[in-house]
Amino acid sequence: MNIAVYCGSSAGSKEAYTIGAVALGMWIAENGHTLVYGGARGGLMGTIANSVLSNGGKVIGVLPQVESIQNRRHQFLTEYIDTKDMAERKAKMIELADVYIALPGGPGTLDELSDIISLQRLHINENPCILYDIDGFYQPLKAFFEEMQSSGFAAKEDFNRLLISKDLSEIEAFILQH
Repeated sequence: MNIAVYCGSSAGSKEAYTIGAVALGMWIAENGHTLVYGGARGGLMGTIANSVLSNGGKVIGVLPQVESIQNRRHQFLTEYIDTKDMAERKAKMIELADVYIALPGGPGTLDELSDIISLQRLHINENPCILYDIDGFYQPLKAFFEEMQSSGFAAKEDFNRLLISKDLSEIEAFILQH
C-alpha cells in the first residue's frame, strides 16, 4: 500500500514530533508499505524517509521543479518523481496514495490536508485520511472541524474517512476498516 505522508520540512519545536515520525516510518516499513512524500531530506520529512529506508522500506519522493525545494532533495530515495509545480506535486501524491497521513506541519501540510478532505466530501477520493495527533497537535483543527459542523458548513458524514489519533494501533485498524 502506498501511504502519502504530509509533514513539516522542519522538525518543529517538540522532540515528540521527531519520535512520532520515526515510529510512523518504522510502522510503514515493517508492514511492507511504501512512503510517498515531498522528497526533502530535512525536518520531519527527512526523518520519516530515513526511518522507512533504515527499516528496509521503499520511499517515493515527489518534488516540484522549484529551486529552493530541489536544493533540499533527499539523496537516497527509492524513486523520485519530478513535477512542474506544487499543484502538480499535490495531484501526483494524491494519485499515488491509498492512504493519507499527516504528521505535524505548517501551512503546506494544512493545504494538502484541505485538498484531501475536500475531495472526500465530494466523493472524488474515498481513501482514508489520518491526522497523527502527536502531543495534541491536531486538537485545535479537530475543534475547528466540529465548529464547521455546528455552524452548518459541514456535516458529520463529511469526516467519515478522517481519523485524528495518536495511537498507531488505532490508525492501522482505521486503515484496514476502510
